Amino acid sequence: MSHATDTIYALSSGGLPAGVAVVRLSGARAIEIAETLVGSLPTAREATLKTIRTRNGLTLDQGLILTFPAPASFTGEDCVELQVHGSKAVVASLFEELAAFEDCRLAENGEFTRRALENGKMDLVEVEGLADLISAETEMQRRLAMEHSAGKLSALYDGWAERLTRARALIEAELDFADEDDVPGSVSDQVWTDMTALAVEIERHLEGASFGEIIRDGLKIVIAGEPNAGKSSLMNALAKREVAIVTDIAGTTRDVLHVDLDIEGYAVRLYDTAGLRETEEVVEREGIRRALHTIAEADLVLSLAEIGKEARVIFEGFEGRVVRIGTKCDLHDAAGDYDLFLSVVTGAGFDALHDAIRNELSVRAAGFSLALPSRLRHRELLTESLRLLHLACKEDQAGLDIRAEYLRLAAHRLGRITGQVDVEDLLDVIFSEFCIGK
Repeated sequence: MSHATDTIYALSSGGLPAGVAVVRLSGARAIEIAETLVGSLPTAREATLKTIRTRNGLTLDQGLILTFPAPASFTGEDCVELQVHGSKAVVASLFEELAAFEDCRLAENGEFTRRALENGKMDLVEVEGLADLISAETEMQRRLAMEHSAGKLSALYDGWAERLTRARALIEAELDFADEDDVPGSVSDQVWTDMTALAVEIERHLEGASFGEIIRDGLKIVIAGEPNAGKSSLMNALAKREVAIVTDIAGTTRDVLHVDLDIEGYAVRLYDTAGLRETEEVVEREGIRRALHTIAEADLVLSLAEIGKEARVIFEGFEGRVVRIGTKCDLHDAAGDYDLFLSVVTGAGFDALHDAIRNELSVRAAGFSLALPSRLRHRELLTESLRLLHLACKEDQAGLDIRAEYLRLAAHRLGRITGQVDVEDLLDVIFSEFCIGK
């Protein structure tokens, strides 16, 4: 059975074999166990080459040893790192030896980071940022994750919660001491002026939520149009490999295909969809239904039509930007009601297409720093906090005690974002995203 008081260990570096394997130990017995394996330990945070032996004196390996006494460690507990040769045999032998110690076991997913949270070394937003940093594949994902893991978003939310708490304190002081001569007159005006300004700040912050989610999850671009408009050819050209089957037969693409790209440091999820037309063929109709569903969830639609053929596709209900593209300009004159012209044969128009995608990202990024909410959980709690703040500010006919309670509830929602109040139900889900060594 796993216990929070156990000393835990895990491989915290990459997959084996490798040049170096970093094995991390954390917990009350970490230093004692390490001393049993290597003898006297080096000065804290100074790497020293040591021979690692079993308790029977057999040499396991030689490696660098680093110690991080509590509380100055990642987890807030005593930690030791053993940097050994990265062979499967060395690591397996070391794990076998560690497992033989009482109250010492292999760590669970994210358990090192969970202990850092429980010991006050990180808050929940920083934990989520660390998870995003580990999985980041593009430059903007890295930058957004660094903003979160370094605590900048948490500092913003903590500052807002402090303003809410201060406002409540002033209101409650007015309620408690209204008859006292030494208490100044009504503080309501200054409180509600500040709370109204705070509501505007949160509204502005929430406006950046969709962009934060795009950075984290990718800009969703859907290639759409009628059969044989060149959708699959464009998909393959942008992906620089054959993702989709290309033929002259109408209706070749039956399902939604997607590929992940890196454009200007942003993650872009590119989708190829079935040709949109009236058909009685059952499989193709299902492909078209899926295509329309994917289009409805898109951030940007590339609407393709062969030059000279009237584009009859109308994207009803889609409120995002549609870029109309005339295709096969190597076969036709570049004329017609299109935003740009394209040829996958000659490469004409691809610079203009990349400019259109970059422009879409620039428009969405305008005016925002990277201290942005990037998860649905953040957006929902911020929205609820804002709703309660609006109730406190606007229901001026309600008693001050009721309006102060709205402020308390608004601060509570902000506290749930950073994990300062009851979020135990979320932790198992969040830490399941981590690998074992983190």
